[in-house]
Amino acid sequence: MLRSGRSRGGSGEWEQPFWQQRGWIASAGFLLVLLVIAAVVLVRGGDGDESTGASGDPSPKPGATSGKDKDKGKGKGREADGRPAGCHTDDSDQDKPTKAPKDFRWKADGTGLVPVSKTAGPLKYDGPVWSCFAHTPMGAVLAAHAITDHLSYPGWREVVDRQVVPGAGRDALISDRSKAEDKPTSGKPDVGGYAGFSVLAYNKKEATLMFLLRGPGSSYGSTSVSMRWQDGDWKLAPDTDGTIYAGMSKVTGTQGFVSWEA
Repeated sequence: MLRSGRSRGGSGEWEQPFWQQRGWIASAGFLLVLLVIAAVVLVRGGDGDESTGASGDPSPKPGATSGKDKDKGKGKGREADGRPAGCHTDDSDQDKPTKAPKDFRWKADGTGLVPVSKTAGPLKYDGPVWSCFAHTPMGAVLAAHAITDHLSYPGWREVVDRQVVPGAGRDALISDRSKAEDKPTSGKPDVGGYAGFSVLAYNKKEATLMFLLRGPGSSYGSTSVSMRWQDGDWKLAPDTDGTIYAGMSKVTGTQGFVSWEA
């Protein structure tokens, strides 16, 4: 379920069903429900109607598997390394990022924007499912933004089925999200936005990321999301009760975060 973590104030709002909370924007997409920031969800997204990547079809990385090697992959439509067919990224940079990718840009989705990169991902666009992220810390960051944001809009169920780790957490998420209305894909732009990020923990199997969110005026809030590498791409990993966002809090500024605007 799109619950918002365990740091919850005493107003009682957090104990209501998520779709009744003031901070809920009908969005498994980025639910910025911050008690101290008066409830502004900064949904940054992308169009979801393109069929090619940010710069056309991705180019294979140096040393990409040959056609013969691909036949040894894990099933039909998979490369030898388990990645979906045609998904090639440069996964050499395993360090936690200290700045945004040079080719980073904002891509519109409904009334918000999401950060994307033609090198770190997504490289494939299939309706609401944006996929093929680099197997790197930066790839995990971009996947977390795209997947959570798309859960706001029509097509969220396909995103859950394909980009959320299966299990009790996904079942709970589906149950609760089904009770909420889809966020409109057009209309007044969202207030605020993604201001930055931090990689709290990372290995090639799992990542925990923190988003810095810009609220009204000069206010900021933060929350963390967990990701898991599965079936050759990053997927959202909710808690068993469906919780996606954890540790929501107010922060005083951008210190300690990588800024998207730098």
